[in-house]
Amino acid sequence: MATGTVEHVKFRNRDMYWDIAADLHFPPGFDESKTYPAIVVAHPIGSCKEQTSGNVYAPALAEAGNVVIAFDASFQGASGGEPRFLEDPAQRVQDFSRVVDYLVTLPYVDADRIGVLGICGGGGYTLAAAKTEKRFKVVASVTGANFGRLQREMAGQNGGVIQALSTIGQQRTAEARGEQSAVNGFLPETAEAAKQTGDIDIIEAFEYYRTDRGQAEHGCVLFEAAHGTAVLGWDAFYLAEELLDQPLLIVIGDKDKQGAFGAYRDGHEIYERAASADKTLLEIDGASHYDLYDRPNGAGEALKTIVPFFNDKL
Repeated sequence: MATGTVEHVKFRNRDMYWDIAADLHFPPGFDESKTYPAIVVAHPIGSCKEQTSGNVYAPALAEAGNVVIAFDASFQGASGGEPRFLEDPAQRVQDFSRVVDYLVTLPYVDADRIGVLGICGGGGYTLAAAKTEKRFKVVASVTGANFGRLQREMAGQNGGVIQALSTIGQQRTAEARGEQSAVNGFLPETAEAAKQTGDIDIIEAFEYYRTDRGQAEHGCVLFEAAHGTAVLGWDAFYLAEELLDQPLLIVIGDKDKQGAFGAYRDGHEIYERAASADKTLLEIDGASHYDLYDRPNGAGEALKTIVPFFNDKL
């Protein structure tokens, strides 16, 4: 196959009633009679495989000689599942194993050389999945955020989380009685409203998701409301001291120290907590959370370490 060749696939496992949509990226000179290391790439929260995971990181890793699969989470993107925009950590983590189940059926994938990389909330889910999915031999997180911690912080202190849980319960009751499902937007409605927050992560999220820079059909940044309790009670890093033992690369940007998404703090926390004997924390000077999505000073710099990391460890 030619450099840059991508195959669009859908697959379903025994534990699913819906399809997962994914893009397979092939390395230059691909020969299906040979075997290759494979890397699973996970998109951010509220995003899709056409944003950063599949159009920045997957092509670069494929160019370096790997078969790479960028997938849409269940209930999101082009993957199936109802209700739409569901953000359930249990399903998000299970998706990684579903993707590996598919990969190991491909004759050109070396089942003993599979790695995983996730960006933003996808990075947090990657770390959570790798605790129990030991078919992942190598793990990398790029500006990874612990979405449970993030949601609890956004709900607020002084009973904010409890109130949020009660509100979700009320919405679920309403829907059980026949009302329409509710979907919440994660971002302000305008660029000006985003700027008024004064927060670098919110401002740059709007710039990425709501402009030509990163806008994609399925990258809606929307969340189904009635099933949000699971996230509020979840922690991506639980038992990392015992279970997260693979070679590990954590990438963060130092410009994001005060960002609302907390990836800088999460990066330092998981680096300290992970059981991995072989672990690296890469802090990129002058890079923000969203620079690490697609900017040369962010993603471009990160890939200079990520590519050789996977090539060496796999």
